Amino acid sequence: MIDNIEIIGLIAAFLTTFAFIPQVYKVIKTKSTDGLSLTTYLIFIVGVCLWFAYGFYKASISMIMGNGITILLSSVIIFYLLKNRNSS
Repeated sequence: MIDNIEIIGLIAAFLTTFAFIPQVYKVIKTKSTDGLSLTTYLIFIVGVCLWFAYGFYKASISMIMGNGITILLSSVIIFYLLKNRNSS
C-alpha cells in the first residue's frame, strides 16, 4: 500500500520528470544542443543514477519511477550532445 509520504514523492517525481520533457522534445525536434553542457548532463545523470539506486534500496516507487524516466530522458540529451560533438 502506498502511504501519504509516497504520494508526495510520486507527485514530486511526476513534476520534476515532466519539467524535463520540453528540453528533450526541443533537442529531438531541432537536433540542436547549442547552449547545453555535456559536463553538466554527465554529472546530472550520475546523480540521478545514484538517486535511482537509493530509491531501489529504500523500495520507494516514486524515486524508482521518477529517476528511471529521468535517466532515459537525460540519456537522449547526452546522445545528441555526443552526436553533435562528433559531427562538428
